[in-house]
Amino acid sequence: MLRAHTSAHQSELVKSGLDAFLLAGDVYRRDHIDASHYPVFHQMEGVRLYSENKLFGDNSNNTPMFENGQRTAEKQQFHTLQAAKTLEFELKTTLEGCVQELFGTDIETNWIDAEFPFTHPSWELEIKFQGEWLEVLGSGIMEQEIISSAINGQKIGYAFGLGLERLAMILFEIPHIKLFWTDDKRFHNQFMVEDTTSVKFQPYSKYPLLIMDISYWCPPGYEVNDFHDLVRNIGGDLVEEVALIDEFVHPNTKIVSHCNRITYRSMERTLTKDEASHIHWKIASEAEKILNIEVRKI
Repeated sequence: MLRAHTSAHQSELVKSGLDAFLLAGDVYRRDHIDASHYPVFHQMEGVRLYSENKLFGDNSNNTPMFENGQRTAEKQQFHTLQAAKTLEFELKTTLEGCVQELFGTDIETNWIDAEFPFTHPSWELEIKFQGEWLEVLGSGIMEQEIISSAINGQKIGYAFGLGLERLAMILFEIPHIKLFWTDDKRFHNQFMVEDTTSVKFQPYSKYPLLIMDISYWCPPGYEVNDFHDLVRNIGGDLVEEVALIDEFVHPNTKIVSHCNRITYRSMERTLTKDEASHIHWKIASEAEKILNIEVRKI
C-alpha cells in the first residue's frame, strides 16, 4: 500500500528515544489537478517533544502540563490550556522562523485552522505565491495517545509535515509542480550548479495550451476525486489543470450538474488539437462507463 503521509513513522521514532527528529519520504495522494497538486510528492515530517521543565522552564513547578479535562477546539482533554497555548506558540514561532530563513522576513504568511488524524488542535501554514495563498505545511499538537503508547515519560509535543516541492516552487519561482517530474534537461540543467541560492527558474519555450470543457450530470455518491483520478489516468501529464467552472442543481430532478474546464499542455512539444480532442473524448467516454455520469450533449 502506498503511504499518504509520513506521520505513520512518528511512533517508532519516539519509541526509540528521540525527542526531536526530521524524516523525509515520498507520499501518494488522490488529489485535484492544478499547478500545486500532484499524485506523488515529497514530505518532510518533523516532531519535537517537551518535558514540563523544557516547556515551562523556571515556572515548571507551578504550571502543570496535564489534567483530566475536556477536549475543546483549543486543546486535548489531557492537556492544560496553558500547556496547549505554550506549545502552539513554540510550534508557530519555529515554523515561521523556518520559512523566513528560506524566503526572507518579508514573506507573507497566514495560519488557518485545520483537521488532521494525528494532531489536535491543527493548523496549516500558507505562503503568498504568484498572488495567491499556497499551503506549504500542516501541523499541530500531537495526539497524546501516540506519545503515551510509545514512551512512559510525561511529555507532550508538536508535529508538522512540509511539502518539499511546494517550498521549492516558491524558493525558485517554479510555476507548476509537475515540472519536478519532467525529463527535460532544460529544467534540470538550471539547478546543476554548486550554489543554488540565487537560482530562479527561467521558463523555456512555453508550448500553447488547449482548453476544453465537459458538462455532465452527477450520479448519487459522486466523488470529485474519482473524476480527477480518471482524468489523470487517461491524460497523464498532458493535463495541466481541471477546474470546476459551473455547478447547479436541476430544479425538478434535484440532480447536480458539473462543468469542468480541462487544460491540456505538453511540456516538451506543441500538443495538437486532434490529440487533445482524442484524450478529451476518451475521458468523457470512460467517465460515463466507470463513474456512471451522464455527459450533457450541448
